[in-house]
Amino acid sequence: MVLEAIHYRRGELSILNQLLLPQSAQYETLGGVRDAWHAIRDMKVRGAPAIAAVGCLSLAVELVHKDFSTTEEVAEFVHEKLQCLVSARPTAVNMAREAQELEVVFREMIRKEGSTATGVRDWLVTKIEGIPERDIQVNRNIGQHGARHIIARARDQKVVILTHCNTGALATCGYGTALGVVRALHEAGTLERVYCTETRPYNQGARLTAYELVAEGIPGTLLADSAVAFAMAQKKITAVVVGADRIVANGDVANKLGTFSLALAAHYHQIPFYVAAPSSSWDPKLPCGSSVVIEERTAAELTHINGQRIAAQGIDVWNPAFDITPVNLITGGIITELGVFPAANLTAAMLVSKS
Repeated sequence: MVLEAIHYRRGELSILNQLLLPQSAQYETLGGVRDAWHAIRDMKVRGAPAIAAVGCLSLAVELVHKDFSTTEEVAEFVHEKLQCLVSARPTAVNMAREAQELEVVFREMIRKEGSTATGVRDWLVTKIEGIPERDIQVNRNIGQHGARHIIARARDQKVVILTHCNTGALATCGYGTALGVVRALHEAGTLERVYCTETRPYNQGARLTAYELVAEGIPGTLLADSAVAFAMAQKKITAVVVGADRIVANGDVANKLGTFSLALAAHYHQIPFYVAAPSSSWDPKLPCGSSVVIEERTAAELTHINGQRIAAQGIDVWNPAFDITPVNLITGGIITELGVFPAANLTAAMLVSKS
């Protein structure tokens, strides 16, 4: 059973509120873009692919229920809503990429002779509705490419994977990116075990990845973030596989805080370190990791647990949501739906693949 984080049918959108997991699985209706913005910002939905899908689908919900007089009016409305959605969590690039691509093809549609406001609105709704199916297929391809690469390096031995944060069905439209690789290994009968970190301070690993592993019968073990280096020394880890919120031109990767630490530990222990992400996470406009705007979250995420203060009153807090893993530490490669590429060669490979 693959969990479903997003439910959509024309004019209606609901999401599994991930703040309530694993204690309660409740779906929450999103009436439009403003609701989606808050759900994304508050992390009721998270994971770069899921953020992009929920954002775009929330726009489709509004479009279905709104009439327009001119194509220019539709264009202005769509542009304003997409810019709003992009601002919710700026570090992840997928929403911005979807917004850019939708606007480009949408404006081409408007320029066609005989286009009408109703026609271009309905066309855009249909195009947005194709995002979930496309995302699932991309994830399945990522899983297959990653599994084959890891199995080949392991010489057909059972593999043990270490992963970070949540990159499964809950973070996407289904199947997952890094956890999709784990799922593909499990389906192939080659996965011995996956170790998942708790992923403080939001505990996406403990609350969400562990929830997925148990629900789907995948052999998994939860460990503290601070135990990863020792786990690498003790547990015969075959490879580390993580996701990405943004991969820049030189191959540096922005991902959930703690990824950089895992990469350093993996490098010390000579364990291959992989990043699994769709090509939509590639951002060639930014030259290197230092160019990425890192989102900083509220202090309460560190000072409180379930509403209870655990830190001394008055202590200063620095709570970045992401860190940057340098390209030279991504020793296994970057797994995309197009194949597995050396991190330093990703931009060249993407340009060839998309030409």
